[in-house]
Amino acid sequence: MSTQNFAFTLHATDGDARRGTVHTTRGDIRTPAFMPVGTAATVKTMYPQQVRDLGADIVLGNTYHLMLRPGAERIARLGGLHKFMRWPHPILTDSGGFQVMSLANLRKMSEQGVTFQSHIDGSKHELSPERSIEIQGLLGSDIQMQLDECVALPASEKEIERAMELSLRWAERSKKAFGDQPGKAMYGIVQGGDVPKLRERSALALRDMDLKGYSIGGLAVGEPQEVMLEMLGITCPLLPENKPRYLMGVGTPDDLLESVSRGVDMFDCVMPTRAGRHGLAYTRFGKVNLKNARHADDPRPLDEESTCEATRDYSRAYIHHLVRCHEALGAMLLSWNNLHYYQVLMQGMRDAIEAGNFEEFKAQTKADWAKGDLAPVT
Repeated sequence: MSTQNFAFTLHATDGDARRGTVHTTRGDIRTPAFMPVGTAATVKTMYPQQVRDLGADIVLGNTYHLMLRPGAERIARLGGLHKFMRWPHPILTDSGGFQVMSLANLRKMSEQGVTFQSHIDGSKHELSPERSIEIQGLLGSDIQMQLDECVALPASEKEIERAMELSLRWAERSKKAFGDQPGKAMYGIVQGGDVPKLRERSALALRDMDLKGYSIGGLAVGEPQEVMLEMLGITCPLLPENKPRYLMGVGTPDDLLESVSRGVDMFDCVMPTRAGRHGLAYTRFGKVNLKNARHADDPRPLDEESTCEATRDYSRAYIHHLVRCHEALGAMLLSWNNLHYYQVLMQGMRDAIEAGNFEEFKAQTKADWAKGDLAPVT
């Protein structure tokens, strides 16, 4: 595979689940892939090399946060985001649209774009499809997102349709602004809320644009999981088989399993690191809340068979103590554990798809979660 081209290779399928590789100039991304979120040029509480050693091929950076602080032009002067954060591997940047909708003050939408006030200092900014692509270019990311409008659910069909149509027009403008960048890609974003016919229209219109990759947005924004999965079941079969599919902002381990079984290739979510900062561990035995008093005298690690030091070498009693004392090391250890578990889960799915036993892997994984991991009786 030429290192000058962005490409996707599909290696195996098992039902609708797909095992592939996204090729970039900065390295390959094994799919299904989970991208740790480095919102402000850092995966919170983690060293970059730790994130890499856990199995991450790519991380996500956030256009909204980075444009406000320290500024895209400054990062460009300092050699780009890869050099700035010491991550020489692939980086995906979102468009900033979701954060504008959810965080910014006094935002005003128009056909041209969105004007808003920073949630940090109230300064005024404008974000258009062209400016979003320009910022992502200054950051130097390998995969860039079109600017879109994400509507929180529930919403009226009329409002969902308006935002979807606007997002399609912005996709055309984003594609033109991105141009032809060898080795890099711009993904379009399928919108349409929880309305099947709007999801179909959005997916088909974006497919006709012949983009290098396709994202599915506007899900996990307040709707039940079954609605999200229904929309994936409608959307994924309409997207090109030879292009990567990225479900934005998702999710729990169960979300990942179910979404992969419907044909999704890439994911990002703040959940593993955010949960870690709040005392929650994800393990092969399910979720473990280290805030609970029952862990205070438990000498066991989270999983004595794990290859991760945070999971294997520190007692639950110690991590419970750190969490209760609000010590930074507690957040560090649990984020380390959680990102490790997410990457182990993704590797397990990749192996299962290649072996043709994805459904068995999915069932066993869920059965292990259901067993739970209660502290031993003393």
